[in-house]
Amino acid sequence: MTDKAAVKAYLLELQDRICGVLQTEDGQASFKEDSWAREGGGGGRSRVITEGGIFEKGGVNFSHVHGTQLPPSATAARPELTGRSFEAMGVSLVMHPENPYVPTSHANVRFFIAEKPGEEPVWWFGGGYDLTPYYGNLEDCQHWHQTAKAACDPFGEEVYPRFKQWCDDYFFLKHRNEPRGVGGLFFDDYNQPGFEQSFGLMRSVGDSYLEAYLPIIQRRKGMSWSERERQFQLYRRGRYVEFNLVYDRGTLFGLQTGGRTESILMSLPPQVRWEYDWQPEPGTAEAELYDVYLQPQAWV
Repeated sequence: MTDKAAVKAYLLELQDRICGVLQTEDGQASFKEDSWAREGGGGGRSRVITEGGIFEKGGVNFSHVHGTQLPPSATAARPELTGRSFEAMGVSLVMHPENPYVPTSHANVRFFIAEKPGEEPVWWFGGGYDLTPYYGNLEDCQHWHQTAKAACDPFGEEVYPRFKQWCDDYFFLKHRNEPRGVGGLFFDDYNQPGFEQSFGLMRSVGDSYLEAYLPIIQRRKGMSWSERERQFQLYRRGRYVEFNLVYDRGTLFGLQTGGRTESILMSLPPQVRWEYDWQPEPGTAEAELYDVYLQPQAWV
């Protein structure tokens, strides 16, 4: 038996908790909340932090939208959903630190249900988190993945390897032939072996995000950096923009369902640059990111 109210209550609490911890860590700026309503049904609350002591820009969004018909992005792969009403709720966040030695992070947990009178509802959970460093650090990558593995292990030893591979495959820029970052977890269409177990997995992933990210922030936020590192960070942020606008399912779903554009595009960094046919100098820390850290591997 699905419990939509319990999922929504968890997601709202998760948004509160993550914003509270990250705002305290930042120590300078606070999240500004913007509640919105969707014309077709539902709404959400967007929270954005800018020009902080750590975070140049970050957003933690909650949305709960519903409607009588699914968009093409949903029914293309699942034709059995055609003609069903739907509800989709989730928390999605992206944090862009100013210091190039502190990685960007992204996380998302969500629940989807499609219903039709006289038929069993179709529902699933999805989500995960991934890390996008600008300068590679083995300790950070191992900690991030160890935390992800620990979140998955209670639900089966096969879960982490499967979700890690899914993440590596999903956050990949085909037109660049390179991954967006060092990965983490990604899962979708998860509804086995039942609602309680599936909901438990989503909560475990959501709850572990701060355990994965906070120690990395605390280790790197005091590192000094120069204009060289800043320019490389802005260049690599371009990959983030390319992925979110070309491939990201959540972006496409939000735009196709008439979601709030400001909230959907909240994930984009405040400053970014592109440079024609740029290549890092061999032997530099910038080259190491490509040669070592952007190569999919077993971090744990």
